[in-house]
Amino acid sequence: MQQKQRIAIDMDGVIADHLNKHLTLYNRDYEDQLTFADLQGKKLREMAKCGIAVQKYYQDPTFFRDLVVMEGSQSVVKQLQENYEIFIATAAMEFPLSFQAKYEWLTEHFDSIPKSNIVFCGDKGILHADYLIDDNSYNFKNFKGKGILFTSPHNVYETEYARVNNWQEVAAMFLG
Repeated sequence: MQQKQRIAIDMDGVIADHLNKHLTLYNRDYEDQLTFADLQGKKLREMAKCGIAVQKYYQDPTFFRDLVVMEGSQSVVKQLQENYEIFIATAAMEFPLSFQAKYEWLTEHFDSIPKSNIVFCGDKGILHADYLIDDNSYNFKNFKGKGILFTSPHNVYETEYARVNNWQEVAAMFLG
């Protein structure tokens, strides 16, 4: 029997909409009016009045618990599981207080993913997968498989990698 190919999927910005919540909290707390259009080609920390301090929200142990699921991700991931071995790989080392909330969110919204296929890591180069779907291209640097960039405002001008704009395009790429 031939082994299934592996797809590693990032959590934040790919299956979980962290940016919408982050932008909403920032605008509320700093009385600003930044929009997704303002973030084209930039990260929120580059546009925020407070700079990198905007990442303080990630220190809240509950920040990741109630994120909105990216449209189409649940159904496409389930379909992918029929033909591929699926892993969720989330870089959590930078914000260690996020572990519990991320784990609870994943087990609630992606309960078809075996717990053994949830990977909390720093450098995604450790992943042994054929593909990595991620919104941050720096995660492809040490990754041995093929990186697929999931569109987010901050990466719209990157052209080095194959790109998908939504989960329908992921389905088209992997399911035909």
